[in-house]
Amino acid sequence: MERVVRNSAKALIIKDDKMLAIKISDGKEQWYIMPGGGQEVEELLSETVCREVAEEIGLQVEVKELVFVIEGLHGEKFHRVDLVFLCEYVGKIENAIFQCDTNQVGYDWIDIKNLNHMPLYPSKLRRQIMNLYEGKAYKKYLGNEEIGDPEVTD
Repeated sequence: MERVVRNSAKALIIKDDKMLAIKISDGKEQWYIMPGGGQEVEELLSETVCREVAEEIGLQVEVKELVFVIEGLHGEKFHRVDLVFLCEYVGKIENAIFQCDTNQVGYDWIDIKNLNHMPLYPSKLRRQIMNLYEGKAYKKYLGNEEIGDPEVTD
């Protein structure tokens, strides 16, 4: 079976020293991912981010800038390229129609100061989001992160 590359546009939404993250549960453990998902044909990445945030959590955002790129080369049927965009929270969408991720059980606003010890995946994003928020230097391209890689908690 030939694998394909799949672009996934993600939203980094920061408000009041916290970032918005989708809570996932498999019945045994809980962890967080960023809102977002796969780009559709003839859809701009900025449109993907807005559509996915609306579908998954019923919020409207304004896309500001690309801040991170991270890949998932193995572990899925496709080679995933996550493009993370800094977004401004605009507000809730009235009568939003939700299309939640598998195992999605809600969302939380996570304190950025403790992000490196939270179960946010891909874990390589944790420290870089903290650095971005604190105005420190950060890496834009984070390379590949696979299941089984050591977690980034520095």
